[in-house]
Amino acid sequence: MSVFESPIVFPADGATLAGRIYRNRDDLAAPQPTVIVTGSWLTVKEQMPHTYALLLAERGFTSFTFDFTGFGQSTAALRQLEMPSRKIADIVAAADFLSTMSFVAGRAVGHLGICASAQYALAGIARGARIRSFASVAGWYHDAPSVAPFYGGPEGTALRLQRAGRAHEVYAASGDVVMVPAYRPGDDRAGMFFEVDYYANSKRGAVQAWRNEMAEMSWTYWLTFNGLRAAAEVNVPTVMVHGDGCVLPENARSVYAALRGPKQLEWIDGNQIDFYDQPVQVSAALAAIEPHFRATLGSD
Repeated sequence: MSVFESPIVFPADGATLAGRIYRNRDDLAAPQPTVIVTGSWLTVKEQMPHTYALLLAERGFTSFTFDFTGFGQSTAALRQLEMPSRKIADIVAAADFLSTMSFVAGRAVGHLGICASAQYALAGIARGARIRSFASVAGWYHDAPSVAPFYGGPEGTALRLQRAGRAHEVYAASGDVVMVPAYRPGDDRAGMFFEVDYYANSKRGAVQAWRNEMAEMSWTYWLTFNGLRAAAEVNVPTVMVHGDGCVLPENARSVYAALRGPKQLEWIDGNQIDFYDQPVQVSAALAAIEPHFRATLGSD
């Protein structure tokens, strides 16, 4: 089935964000259940969000992807900065924007958060975003104690926070943003310093639209963020797809336990990165996501 794609821009706290609409029809009028799709940290809309948006559109949903402030085609002076509070505000802005569009069936949209953006979406929903229904795929939910082991424990996090502090000083003095690789195996300055084929492979996530850079200031925000706290304030219908091979499975279970609305947990085999683009895991995730959104979206 062919999918119609339309680029679009919308405002978010002074920035202009670049979005993309996916539909299985070549118009922007007829109402369909609509789902925002967001991906992992340091990524753009052409990566894992595109994979899921395309498949949802083929199934009769309007799906919507966008680049967060400072990433991809979206504007901002502070580029490549992983700042959770800014991304949360972008998610709220995207839902507000879509709520004004005639092609959205019902009064609100759904949100599919893949990896790190799942915790940002939870926080946006807790803040009151116009999101009626939520799905999480291989959701990365962390707080300071649980994220520290990824970076060598207290010593590794302290080192990165020191580097971030120096990068903040450079920015304050000159306006320059110190950049490090988003992905480079063996480089402890990189956001991801271990082997991840997705970000190394041009047939997977190393797409032309993606910049392999991270503002070093990002460590201040990433390493101190609490992505677990918002769950207790979320009461929209939720489906979570996770597994033992995904990151922080106990945190995912804790988030699920804290949710206050109707909820479903699907535990599926596969590692974290498999859920970004591998057919077996993506199909299994969609088998849970599609009926969830069909039951919770699209009517007044």
